Amino acid sequence: MQTFDLLMQGLLVAIQPMNLLYALVGVTLGTAVGVLPGIGPALTVALLLPVTYKLDPAGSLIMFAGIYYGGMYGGSTTSILLNTPGESASIVTALEGNKMARAGRGGPALATAAIGSFVAGLIATIALAFIAPWVVKFALSFGPAEYFALMVLSFMTVSAAFGESALRGLTALGIGLALGLIGIDLQSGQSRLAFGVPDLLDGVEVTTLAVAMFAIGETLSIAGQGKRAPDQIEPVKGSVWMTAQDWARSWKAWLRGTLIGFPIGAMPAGGAEIGTFFSYAAEKKLTKHPEEFGNGAIEGVAGPEAANNASAAGTLVPLLTLGLPTSATAAIMLAGFQQYGLQPGPLLFTNNSSLVWGLIASLLIANFMLLILNLPLVGVWVKLLAIPRPWLYAGILLFATLGTIGANPSVFELGMLLAFGVMGYVMRRFGYPIAPVVVGLILGPLAEQQLRRALAIGQGDPTVLVHSPISATLLLLAFLALVVPLILRARGRGRVLAELAANED
Repeated sequence: MQTFDLLMQGLLVAIQPMNLLYALVGVTLGTAVGVLPGIGPALTVALLLPVTYKLDPAGSLIMFAGIYYGGMYGGSTTSILLNTPGESASIVTALEGNKMARAGRGGPALATAAIGSFVAGLIATIALAFIAPWVVKFALSFGPAEYFALMVLSFMTVSAAFGESALRGLTALGIGLALGLIGIDLQSGQSRLAFGVPDLLDGVEVTTLAVAMFAIGETLSIAGQGKRAPDQIEPVKGSVWMTAQDWARSWKAWLRGTLIGFPIGAMPAGGAEIGTFFSYAAEKKLTKHPEEFGNGAIEGVAGPEAANNASAAGTLVPLLTLGLPTSATAAIMLAGFQQYGLQPGPLLFTNNSSLVWGLIASLLIANFMLLILNLPLVGVWVKLLAIPRPWLYAGILLFATLGTIGANPSVFELGMLLAFGVMGYVMRRFGYPIAPVVVGLILGPLAEQQLRRALAIGQGDPTVLVHSPISATLLLLAFLALVVPLILRARGRGRVLAELAANED
């Protein structure tokens, strides 16, 4: 009953007029950026970090969460109508969704994606509310060694889960950890890697790095691709409403997708794309219409989209309770917490209970808002696909620069923004993931502090890091987090490539 009481208190925070406005702005922006190919929720949250620096923490974080949920909703529109997934988690939706759109059934495909996202988001958010307090109780027993092991788990998670190669992920993480060393050492008071530059004594600003790597780097990457042929948008023919048969074939897929997506999203080595691969494979095995798979099976849209949105709520479990980001957007949201002096983890639930439960409750409200936005206004979102890319990315470049100047009016900070933006472009060019750099900068100094404390308690004996069963288990999980995604990704991609080959034949 305590969880219900806390959730009700959170609803009182979430229904405050300004917080409702933040939620509406978040889900609207999230849907819009989800629809636009190549612009994901991580980039949008990164752009808004400097802009929201002086706003209310609860409202800003509610808006960021709304962007995250909305981006997952909007990504299906691009996959179905353009056959171009805006997010990696929407790849599987394109397999069946675009075939349905070509056959004149784009409306029902968009409807089952939206309603499935709503059902999955609702169930997964309630699950988040009930699971989070149990994880917090467990985490309150952590000491310095356990926290250090947890940070190592986080490092391995983001290094292995993002990008094509674990080695490249670890290299990107190393860059982030090196950047985290810049500035004054909090324990000794000595300057490190500042090279006599006074502006570097405070360290590298997380917001500057995030905006540069995600927004400036992406803009330069798109510009570097040169001219492309215009995208072929499939028009939505007929009604967006589903028939009775569509409902009968979709509702079980929604529930199965939720059950698959939420636990995978909550796993430290999870990820939305893994859940969607598994959901698609499950629907193909359980369907009564196997001949439709590869030609536009509605279950192949319903299940993966539900898994996609359930995993988004699942990702918030390790982020809020342990401070573990398992997606690029979660990494940027972690930076959002830190810009207000908040560190996600068990103490956040104790010291900032109203903020956390207000955030969780706002996700329930955001789900209803998204259902209303996605079904009747699908025509509006389709028109966004016609925005010329040069205009779009020029606007992002301008917004990123103005936001950085507003948060920190300094010529040196603008130089850092440009330098990190170029670094982001180079990393994209050679296939290095971006999220580990941001996570390394945020969590690196915290991991260093916990390591020093643990070694001080153990009088310099490094085995103190594995004396506790919890820390030993977390370090083992860190090793598995490096290995398991490689296996799962290889299996999942193998299935999808087989599907694509079969469809081409």
